[in-house]
Amino acid sequence: MRPLPEPCTERAKKSSEPNQEPNREPNRESSRGSSRESSRGSSRESSRGSSRGSGEEQRDAAEPNGVSPTCDVTVPQSAPEPPLPRGQWGGKYEFLLSCIGYSVGLGNVWRFPYLCYRNGGGVFLIPYFIMLFFTGVPLFLMELSLGQYGAAGPITVWKCCPLLKGIGIGMLCVSTLVCLYYNVIIAWTFYYLFSSFQMPLPWSCDARGNAALCGVRTASPCRCGFKFSSDTHTLSLLQNGTSMNTSHALSPTEVFWNERVLGVVHSSGLDDPGPVRWPLALCLLFAWIIIFFCMLKGIHSSGKVVYVTATFPYVVLVVLIIRGATLEGSLQGVAFYLTPDWSQLASAQVWNDAASQIFYSLGIGVGGLLSMASYNKFDNNVIRDTLIITLGNCSTSFFAGFAIFSILGHMAYRKGVPVGKVADTGPGLAFVAYPEALALLPGSVFWSILFFLMLFMLGVDTLFGNMEGITTAVLDEFPQLRSNLKHKSLFLALLCFSFYMMGLLLITDGGIYWFTLVDSYSTSFGLIIITLFMCLGISFFYGVNQFCQDIVDMICRCPPWCSKVLLYFKACWIVFTPFLLLFILTYIFIEMYRTPLRYASYTYPQWGRGLGVCMGAVCCLQIPIWAVVAISRETGTFRDRFQKAIRPLNSWRTNDPNISSQQQQVEPERVEGPHTITLTDVDFTAMNWEAASEA
Repeated sequence: MRPLPEPCTERAKKSSEPNQEPNREPNRESSRGSSRESSRGSSRESSRGSSRGSGEEQRDAAEPNGVSPTCDVTVPQSAPEPPLPRGQWGGKYEFLLSCIGYSVGLGNVWRFPYLCYRNGGGVFLIPYFIMLFFTGVPLFLMELSLGQYGAAGPITVWKCCPLLKGIGIGMLCVSTLVCLYYNVIIAWTFYYLFSSFQMPLPWSCDARGNAALCGVRTASPCRCGFKFSSDTHTLSLLQNGTSMNTSHALSPTEVFWNERVLGVVHSSGLDDPGPVRWPLALCLLFAWIIIFFCMLKGIHSSGKVVYVTATFPYVVLVVLIIRGATLEGSLQGVAFYLTPDWSQLASAQVWNDAASQIFYSLGIGVGGLLSMASYNKFDNNVIRDTLIITLGNCSTSFFAGFAIFSILGHMAYRKGVPVGKVADTGPGLAFVAYPEALALLPGSVFWSILFFLMLFMLGVDTLFGNMEGITTAVLDEFPQLRSNLKHKSLFLALLCFSFYMMGLLLITDGGIYWFTLVDSYSTSFGLIIITLFMCLGISFFYGVNQFCQDIVDMICRCPPWCSKVLLYFKACWIVFTPFLLLFILTYIFIEMYRTPLRYASYTYPQWGRGLGVCMGAVCCLQIPIWAVVAISRETGTFRDRFQKAIRPLNSWRTNDPNISSQQQQVEPERVEGPHTITLTDVDFTAMNWEAASEA
């Protein structure tokens, strides 16, 4: 360390008391040894991190002998005070079930069957499983391993490579868009759940007002719960250009969804949102209140809830499959589900939907996996958990498809149309096909309540993971919020309220058009670019060999099969995964402006598609922006700056018990902000003592 200017040194010497002079000799030896150890492998004019470490060691050696601080000097600070200890899962099964509950969500029920329906049936399974084994599973393992090894959220975890901090910011942008519209689905679920508390169900043929739609006369009154007027049925059919002679082509579930829930018949398109539908606004408010209280309790309570939320959905799906198998026309629906249309493989939309569904269902690239894995114990077997969660999740999606398409086959049989012509696109598939299936079950009210309660639990569990990604990132950046429950509660309240206010646009009469826009672009090219840079950054900047070694270090007793599996993952991270992602991106950008975005018969205008592109661009542009910031903070030539920006910080390996503290201090720590170090008179005279002893 360089000596300070003479005036400060003289003040330091004068402030020392005479009776402390005999005790300085031991301090010189201690200080010299500490100084030599600190400067090993570097010059005396080392970086700021080395100076700070040397100064602190000298201070620790001097203060026990009574030498008090004498001069305060402000120098760049390496890090804030150590944050409060992070919480951990109560057991390995809690994390496993939490990840299953996070990945097995609403998308498995309505998104996967809808994508199969939109992309030609069973042909979608081919790109889906290709993307699963060559992109989904490797990226899932990468996120879990990254979060568990670093014990940090989506932003702080990139201290392993500060140049790529923008990836974490981009993950938060994607997670924000997903949370914005995901809770709207839960609001729809609440609307159906509350509407189920009446006999008969309002979307069944037994309900009053549905006689014309079903060709059945009924005098059964609507007894309890919400009462709706059915006088608008004929009017809306005429407004849509459908006469009463063709009204038999519409089912009561379609009318209930389009008119009573969405109100889409009162909107002309994206530029005509109309008024807020206040019943849905109350449902959305109730959903965000529940999310708020779930987030306050954290992982300790959610780890217990998943024992129910992760198993209950399978019971309901089995019942729906059994009931659907007994309906006429169900085999045609299953055949449509499994029979591929090979011509669809040439469409970029099919491959894009396959990739987005993998990321959407598994939760890749939105920060939730990183955050949940950061609360793991260091020695958790991430390879085992990855295989169990990914295969279980995708098997559930395939399993749920039978329940959906058996009902679609029955609906097509009753209407006398092909399977591909029934129901609406988007989430309406689940809110049309499933309610009709429930209306056909004995005790339909009871099963309807159970089913929509299941959807609610699935949605809350998944949304909790997405919100955990946002809150963990903020709490890691501002650790003082963890120690103050009042401030944390205020932060969560403002966050949930902001999401609620923005979500009001999606529950207007034309809200479904905005919902489809956000849904289509939030998990499209922007998410793929983020995961591509994450894969390339870990493989080539951080080092794929070092990353595999980190995984082996976490798995203390790595069985032989783990090492062999890592060879497969290494090949995927270096070759297959980046190649497939680049291939998808090329297809997306080629056909982005040639394939119009539609909802039902509505074609989105050019400005609407441009707005969707901006959503995806904002997410992925965070990567170059923060890379420039990281490089500008370093010193030297551009090459030196780049080399420093991709080098891990010393604090990256603090969670690894296999690395000693001496090994962690080999390289000087690079810092990002100012701080104050209190120096002692030992710091001012250490170099003179060392020179005298050598002489």
